[in-house]
Amino acid sequence: MTRCSQKRKRAYDRGHYARAEELSEQRKEHQLMMEKLNKQASDWIFFENNKVRKPGEIDLHGLFVEEAIVRVVSAIEDAKRRGDTEILLIVGKGLHSSGGVPKLKDAIEEFIKPQPFLVARSDPTNGGRLIVRLESPDTELLGRTNLLVA
Repeated sequence: MTRCSQKRKRAYDRGHYARAEELSEQRKEHQLMMEKLNKQASDWIFFENNKVRKPGEIDLHGLFVEEAIVRVVSAIEDAKRRGDTEILLIVGKGLHSSGGVPKLKDAIEEFIKPQPFLVARSDPTNGGRLIVRLESPDTELLGRTNLLVA
């Protein structure tokens, strides 16, 4: 993608507009392929981390924040369908994050905070886990999965 963008700029600066357009299209194709591969990797990581987990418990290690939020929304919806009142999110303590700051935990807490009828708290036995209480199992998440995507 980067090389196509650089070549496109050089072609455009030289007045080779048709070539610049070709390179722009190639960059778009590379971007689509990258997004497809990232999705496959995310799905594989999530599957491997959760293949032995029980319903209502999901491990989000290895996911980017946006990917984790999508999985949390899905887990909450699944929990509502089952009639569960809580789910357990394994988010990690941030030990492998830059600066030791738990990105997933903080982002998920921020996502849940404004949601009506959802309350998140740290698991008192393990700071790398969040317990999310569903106070009303028939409310919706109001389509808030794009809060952190900028």
